[in-house]
Amino acid sequence: MWAVLFFLVTLMVVISQGSALGLNHQIHLLQPKSGSWGLHVPNISCLSWRLGVETHNIIGWSTVPKECEGYVGHYMLGNQYRRDSKVVAYQALLYAQSLNLTGDGKDVWIFDVDETSLSNLPYYAENGFGAEPYNSTLFNAWVLKGTQPALPESLNLYKKLLSLGIRVVFITGRGESQRNVTTTNLKNVGYHTWEKLILKSSSYTGVTALVYKSSERKNLEKKGYRIVGNIGDQWTDILGHHAGNRTFKLPDPMYYIS
Repeated sequence: MWAVLFFLVTLMVVISQGSALGLNHQIHLLQPKSGSWGLHVPNISCLSWRLGVETHNIIGWSTVPKECEGYVGHYMLGNQYRRDSKVVAYQALLYAQSLNLTGDGKDVWIFDVDETSLSNLPYYAENGFGAEPYNSTLFNAWVLKGTQPALPESLNLYKKLLSLGIRVVFITGRGESQRNVTTTNLKNVGYHTWEKLILKSSSYTGVTALVYKSSERKNLEKKGYRIVGNIGDQWTDILGHHAGNRTFKLPDPMYYIS
């Protein structure tokens, strides 16, 4: 009993000294500070909100909560976003390496484009990290610059898949009018070859991304392709029909596409 009391008193002294010295223990660089002793934990609701988004429990949202703009920006620009992406890409590679491929050129892997193959983080860093309403005029002007960098983890996965004999198919929600700039952008950052680059035609006007991408994957299978893998940042990239033998979800708390 006395040993427990001594430990608690000692712990309180250490904490008080640490506070006096300005030493604030952090669970993680991108996570809120310790909530010991019932103290208020800043940003905990934003951390929980991001978890809900990534687990597809929070759906149909249009913008990041305004009070979470700083938290999402900190996550996206910090190390954790890259680490999370690396885990996903690594698991995808392990799976791909385990496959017994036929070598007939029909084994394909689906890649989304935005926030999967290419990153729009420079744009979102100047536009509220998703906390501001989507502005199609501004975003399309950004896309037309053709300067989006590659997400390094996805580019590395892409190269490894090609070396295994798996062909890549890009399916993007970008419109056909952006085919040339998308093609050039992909090649400029290291995606030099692919089996197909599928963009959203006018026939899909008013159709959700889930229906559009499911339909295009169905068309691929009708042509004899086997979708051995599928990776994207939106749940609509990897849900629906003909999603592939295995799917992988990259993190993206900046926007939601239905």
